[in-house]
Amino acid sequence: MSPLDRVTVDPAVCDGKPVIRGLPFPVESLLNLLATGMTVDEVVADHPELGTADILAALKYAATTIRHGSAVNEPPPLRVRYRLTAEELIERHRNLPRVDAMAMRREADEFFAS
Repeated sequence: MSPLDRVTVDPAVCDGKPVIRGLPFPVESLLNLLATGMTVDEVVADHPELGTADILAALKYAATTIRHGSAVNEPPPLRVRYRLTAEELIERHRNLPRVDAMAMRREADEFFAS
């Protein structure tokens, strides 16, 4: 397993932030721990779910991201918009509820006339 394979990005985990092995532990948080002066051994002792290889992977990820100027392993953005064919549009509108505005108007006139 390459170091960068340990870093994953999943929209369902930590709002899509890069995390270690799919765990709810963002790379950013791990880097902040190291930046405060904690040693690798201290981080591993405080967070037994992590190993030394995970911490080195986070550092490699940060270095690669800085070098390339964008996040590594980031999934492409989802395309939400798509074009419907004329037949699909007709079918979609065929199933919409219909409103009889004239009948509603007559009903309102009768109600308020009394």
